[in-house]
Amino acid sequence: MKKDKRLVLALDETVPARALAIAEAVAPHVDAIKINWPLVLSAGPGVIDQISQFSDVVCDFKVADIPNTVRLIVERSVARGASAVIVHAFTGPDSLEAAVDAAGRAEIYAVTEMSHPGGRVFTAPHAEEMARLGLDAGVSGFIAPATRPDRIAAIRRIAGDLKILSPGVGAQGGSVADALAAGADYAIVGRAIYGAADPAAAAADFASQAASR
Repeated sequence: MKKDKRLVLALDETVPARALAIAEAVAPHVDAIKINWPLVLSAGPGVIDQISQFSDVVCDFKVADIPNTVRLIVERSVARGASAVIVHAFTGPDSLEAAVDAAGRAEIYAVTEMSHPGGRVFTAPHAEEMARLGLDAGVSGFIAPATRPDRIAAIRRIAGDLKILSPGVGAQGGSVADALAAGADYAIVGRAIYGAADPAAAAADFASQAASR
């Protein structure tokens, strides 16, 4: 995944035609487009192939299962054109290793801590442990919350040169500037871009904020 704009769009739009139009419009302003189950369940898995024509695609499936199931999900995502897949780290080293093995040249990002308030309950207290698990398993990087920049800094101390993607910018209250200053490589923005009247202009604005860091 390239690191040019330092911005990733979280495209949770559920109208397939609108999702594809947004993806094409914002592609020049982002490094990747992250898709999740709402869009895949609305448009079908072929949407991965379609969006990959415009941009690198991160499949945010937060895979949390036994190693064989993890392997199958990652393999199918990559075969569809995904450049990266997001998995949960709490499933343990064997599932993380299965994801990394199945990814081939694609990237695996492990969730260390969720960005919503409930993320403080279970994921936050174990975030550094999960980062160490991911490091040992050979993941490409981590997901750490833009809503809590101090937690990004904590994960950065463990991650070394690995990439950190930070969700929670915009509607959840996080900022591009704070996330990148704390050590994130990419800020992830969703509703503030795809829900805007002009998604391309909104993406360009967030990209300019990232460029100033």
